[in-house]
Amino acid sequence: MTQHFKQKLSAVALGSAIALASGSASAYNLYSDNGSELNLDIEAVVGTFSSQENYFGKMGDGSDWQEGYLKAGFSGSKTIDDVNSLYGGINFVSSGTWGDGDAGGNTDGSERRTALEDAYIGFRAGMVDLSIGRQNFSIGDGFLINGDALNLGEGVFPDSNRGGAYWLAARKAFDQTAIARIGGEEGLRGDLFYLHSDNTAQAEMELAGANVEYITGKGTFGATYIEGLGAVGNSARDGQKTVSVRYQGNAGVDNLFLSAEYADQSQGDNSADANAWYAEAGWTFADVAWSPQLTYRYTKYEDNFDSLFYGFNRGYGTWFQGEVAANYAGPFGTSAEIQHVALKASPTEMLSVGALFFDFSNSTSFGANSDGQEVDLYAEWVVNDHLIISPLIGVYTPDSDNATQNTNDDNLYAQVIAIVPF
Repeated sequence: MTQHFKQKLSAVALGSAIALASGSASAYNLYSDNGSELNLDIEAVVGTFSSQENYFGKMGDGSDWQEGYLKAGFSGSKTIDDVNSLYGGINFVSSGTWGDGDAGGNTDGSERRTALEDAYIGFRAGMVDLSIGRQNFSIGDGFLINGDALNLGEGVFPDSNRGGAYWLAARKAFDQTAIARIGGEEGLRGDLFYLHSDNTAQAEMELAGANVEYITGKGTFGATYIEGLGAVGNSARDGQKTVSVRYQGNAGVDNLFLSAEYADQSQGDNSADANAWYAEAGWTFADVAWSPQLTYRYTKYEDNFDSLFYGFNRGYGTWFQGEVAANYAGPFGTSAEIQHVALKASPTEMLSVGALFFDFSNSTSFGANSDGQEVDLYAEWVVNDHLIISPLIGVYTPDSDNATQNTNDDNLYAQVIAIVPF
């Protein structure tokens, strides 16, 4: 295994194998000479899933399905002088879902699609980076924005079909963007952004905002402002304003991990304002075998809070809390209080194992009670440079006296994800 790949893996101690998939390990250099570079970028991910229960009116006693996508294209850069450079990229994604479709009825197994994904161009001048086009964009650890990654199919919302691969989130790029990044990797930096989604499931939202961060050796402090400029069929998002403040770091204490964010939101249709926040603390027992990491997090989403474009970022549980709950049964990033305990350890440099517990209270999904608990056990195994495998098994237990959607039965759930970096 290459030393570069080992260093990349160790750099994401709180991430996961899936978050690693879109990194530079998937790039193959085709040409490099005199400040010019051209890369072939390939990313392939497949998964198989099984759920004993279905949700939201999906018929049958359970679902078994498969998802997959292949992303391929080119990226490159051209140095103009010692300060200025141009860069860009273009790629396509082929995705699909097979079998029964997912347990939440978002896909039915018939989805197949090949379409343009990223198509962007950018200019760097010192500490200023300007880019436009179709591209991904995230803020912080994805509590509010982590790409346009909601990938529905021919299920309960067929008009929102993006080609399936619902769990894998094959498509993440915003349709139109203009982004200015100012600053470096320490001290004061910021982003000015305009984003327009072509995702019907996200009401084709148009938004703009600013993000400011102060990066120190003890952690990163951040503040974000987001304003909705328009949305199709969602009046709350047209004129919606969201303000958030956050921190993430170790406060100067080795082995400590702290993360917190508070977001306040006013809706464009003058409905009730809402807020959401979380606070998380973790400790790595570095002197113990396998260096276990123990983490606790409390999250509260008020009624009517719009979690916007939140998504998978630091690993399992951010920000899909509970593989069954967050993906299929609810709650879905609003109207909930969630307590989360995580334990993760690394028996070897290339293998991590973990256990997750979630308790959902005061939670509803589309008006239905979704209180309950979930336990997930998983592993992340880097087999070699060209294969990463992540199996997971979970048990979701809704409160027995408040049926969640179609069922109040316990659900045994399993999935295996395979990532093939080229």
